[in-house]
Amino acid sequence: MKVVFDFGGVVFRWRPEVLMRQCLPTRVQSREDATLWAARFFQHDAGDWGEFDRGAVDADELVERVARRTGLSREEVQRVVDAVPDELEPIAPTLALIGRIKEAGHRLYFLSNMPAPYAAELRRRHRFLEWFDDGVFSSEVRLIKPDPSIFQTALQRFRAQPRDCVFLDDHPRNVEVARELGWQAVHFVDAAQAALALEDLGVLRTPRAS
Repeated sequence: MKVVFDFGGVVFRWRPEVLMRQCLPTRVQSREDATLWAARFFQHDAGDWGEFDRGAVDADELVERVARRTGLSREEVQRVVDAVPDELEPIAPTLALIGRIKEAGHRLYFLSNMPAPYAAELRRRHRFLEWFDDGVFSSEVRLIKPDPSIFQTALQRFRAQPRDCVFLDDHPRNVEVARELGWQAVHFVDAAQAALALEDLGVLRTPRAS
C-alpha cells in the first residue's frame, strides 16, 4: 500500500490564528480577531495565497497583493510570510505514526499545497523527509488541491493506481475529491484517530494489549 500524507496540519503544525496573534499583535486582540484575520490573510488557500501555493506568484508579489487587498502594511505582511517556516514544526505523534507505517512495510509519499520557499525550507530543515519515497508539492507542479488534476499528477508520479493509495488530509474537501477519484482516504483529525482509521483499512495492525 502507498500511504500519502498532506503536510500542513497533518505532518507539520499549522495554526494560522496563532500566527496572526504573534505577528499582528496590535490588530489581533481576541480569538475572534485572530480567526477573521487568518481567513482574510490566507483566504482558505484560495486567492492570493492559493496562487502562492500554486507557484504562480513569488513571495515579493504575494506581499504586495496581500497588502493591497487587506490594508496591512508591507512590513506586517512580510512579518507573517517570514514566520511561516517556524510555525511548520513537525507533529511528534504523526512522526510516530509514519514510523509505524514504514515498519509495516508500506511506502510513504506526500501530496501537499506548499509554496516554493517553504517547500525548500522543509527539505533543508527536516531529515525525516528522506523517509518518503517521493512527493508532490503544489508549487512544483503548478496545481493545488482540491483540483482533481493534482491527484492525477500524483498518481503518475508515484506510478500508482487510486485503489492502491491511502490519502490523509485535514481538509474534508480534499478527502472528498480523493475518494471521488477512487483513492482510499482518511480525514485526519489527529494521529491517534488516523491510526484507528488505518487499522480499519488494514494498513496497520491493532497493537496487542500487554
